[in-house]
Amino acid sequence: MPRVDDYNMALDITEKELRKRNPVHVCRLSGALFTEKGGEPALIKLRFLNRMISITWPHLLFSQDSNKELPIKERIIILHYLNGVNREDLAGEWIAYQDISSARFYLDAFNRRVKYPLVSTFGEQPDNLLFFAEELYGATTASIGDVSVLIQALPKIPVTLTIWKGDEEFSPDGAILFDSSIQDILSAEDISELASMIIYPLLAKVR
Repeated sequence: MPRVDDYNMALDITEKELRKRNPVHVCRLSGALFTEKGGEPALIKLRFLNRMISITWPHLLFSQDSNKELPIKERIIILHYLNGVNREDLAGEWIAYQDISSARFYLDAFNRRVKYPLVSTFGEQPDNLLFFAEELYGATTASIGDVSVLIQALPKIPVTLTIWKGDEEFSPDGAILFDSSIQDILSAEDISELASMIIYPLLAKVR
């Protein structure tokens, strides 16, 4: 498990990378908004897991509507996203986590932390997934599997949570699907972390 020092180092590295770039160009690619008003700090604004996030430029201080401090893991994911987006359009192809380059090193952990809890919690009551995903993330229904929801995790990162209902012969199953462009934006480790950030609040709603 990474130590706090590791997260601080990762944050420092990605902040330095972002400051070297043109913020207007970064925002155009990432779907964020760059605002400058006289006498006020310039801001990068984007929606993350249905929360509006503001980041001062160039100091990169984070704030959100709730005024709660963003956890360092969330700040790292957002900055990695801003640094990683290199195209304005999506690929338009859904892939599972195991299809992502280098994901095999994290696949067991991903299944334990994300896929298996999704299936065990919502496999028998998939309508709960629809309800809570809409409540938390403003999710919409998707047409994959028996029940699925589309969550806009970040402006250019859609995530689909899918459930296949069980029957007398088969147990329920599920999948977490990503637009294939995500592997050009985030690392496999970041993608697993982002999926956990989506799943855990949903599980907490049920428990």
